[in-house]
Amino acid sequence: MQVTIHAAKTQLSKLIEAAASGEEVVIARGRTPVARLVPIHKGQFKIGILKDKVTTVPDFLEPMAPSDLDLWEGR
Repeated sequence: MQVTIHAAKTQLSKLIEAAASGEEVVIARGRTPVARLVPIHKGQFKIGILKDKVTTVPDFLEPMAPSDLDLWEGR
């Protein structure tokens, strides 16, 4: 479907629903197409993607080993 800018301003909600359902919505200035409404597809977010891959987690509140501390301080 192609609509003018004026029609798009007055019927934006209806046009968004049409685009979300897969219909091509083109906005035109006069007869010249200038924009297209397209739906945004959400990707799947998976929790626990690194489960069983990270075996040790450093405890940042524990003091460093003296050899590691020497490396950090450039000794």
